Amino acid sequence: MQFYPMEVLLSIYKKQSKINGSAPALFAWHERPGALERLTPPWMALKSVTATNGIKTGSQVRVNLSVMGLPFAMAAEHLDYQPPDMFRDRLVKSPFAKWTHTHRFIDLEDNTSTLEDSISYDVPLYFPKALKNLAEREVTRMFEFRHRVTQEDMARHKACSRRLTIVVSGAGGVIGQQLCYFLTTGGHRVIRLVRRSLQVQGDEIFWNPAAGQLDLSDAGPIDAVINLNGNSVFSRWWTRKRRAEIIQSRTDSTRTLALGLARLAQPPKVFISASAVGYYGETGDSAVTEASPQGNLFISKVCHEWERAAAPASAAGIRTVFARIGVALTPRGGALAQLLPAFQLGLGARIANGSQYMSWVSMDDVLYALYHTINTPTLEGAVNIVAPIPVTNRAFTRSLAAILGRPAPFALPSGAIDLLWGARGREVLLSSTRVMPEKLLASGFRFRYADLFDALGSALGIFDKVPTNKG
Repeated sequence: MQFYPMEVLLSIYKKQSKINGSAPALFAWHERPGALERLTPPWMALKSVTATNGIKTGSQVRVNLSVMGLPFAMAAEHLDYQPPDMFRDRLVKSPFAKWTHTHRFIDLEDNTSTLEDSISYDVPLYFPKALKNLAEREVTRMFEFRHRVTQEDMARHKACSRRLTIVVSGAGGVIGQQLCYFLTTGGHRVIRLVRRSLQVQGDEIFWNPAAGQLDLSDAGPIDAVINLNGNSVFSRWWTRKRRAEIIQSRTDSTRTLALGLARLAQPPKVFISASAVGYYGETGDSAVTEASPQGNLFISKVCHEWERAAAPASAAGIRTVFARIGVALTPRGGALAQLLPAFQLGLGARIANGSQYMSWVSMDDVLYALYHTINTPTLEGAVNIVAPIPVTNRAFTRSLAAILGRPAPFALPSGAIDLLWGARGREVLLSSTRVMPEKLLASGFRFRYADLFDALGSALGIFDKVPTNKG
């Protein structure tokens, strides 16, 4: 991985990585829907993608994205298509004066392959030296991420040779979008449940969970269903009405799905319904597992009702899993996205004394754990999807500040949290939840990011920091 100066402003970048999969399999992964989205780093906000004919010669691709808050409209055309060995494209609209990208796939003897990306690019003449250096760093950063994702996704898909039909609700959410891209690049058929009755496209099925409306009879045989619905618990003040909405948004969708699956003549093998580690409530310093009892917070009640709504599916003999997901770390949304602006400005703060535990998980491990659950028949009931090393808020604050190279000198007092957010602040920000993924580990699941510092570095594209201040 290095840069070769060719003339005043022209550079060639090349990176090679060994992939656990043959060259034809690797080429197919790149050709399937969702590959570009999966390869787009999470620190780049991808707004839209349109393509005319996949990656075949002559295909046109248009992308709208945001980098560091700045919008970019980009367009590319595909110049060469030689399956399963290579394809080539070039940017015709971008911040670069020139960009030609050659993707090569080289078969090796042990059913593995080499992925090689070669890019020749040029920056505009008016770019100052600082911007040229920034462009070089960003290219390196982006392709480090792309190769990591390709290596790991290919390895996970190789473990399952079957091609599945999977129904996903909540496919437009932060987790749902990435899950669908991960599944389609693996060759699986994904059916998205949508709430717009007009212009239903391709593998989409209309449903109205508030009215209990869902008809899956035209979907054909379904292997798995993943339910990721639910309104945000933190976005608005917890009035009595809002509390009811939080519960109902989860129970309506889960019950509608469970009843719809139970009615099928050929029901799916597994129904995975999202829940959350809030089920356990306040646990202090005590570690809890799937066998631990329900807590007594409001969010514990939410999770209990959420899981109970899936009863019709389990009663029909469908293997039912409650995916109790921790704090999923991604700059695309959720807790990390909300914290980043302050931390990037050097205004990061721990919450109260920082002793409360936070059960986190990388976004990729959420996807891999859900996929592992589909393919592991022994997993049933509650399954904690959290990293095996939960950390205190103090440790999380220090790790994020260290990754960004910024100070985090402040503390947000518990009284201020109570004043600003009331009960939702006390339950979401101040409660301590130290959850262990006992069932996942016992079933042989391998975490890609068991260490918080590594997970944050990958999510933010900062791969060269040494964890000197994790706390």
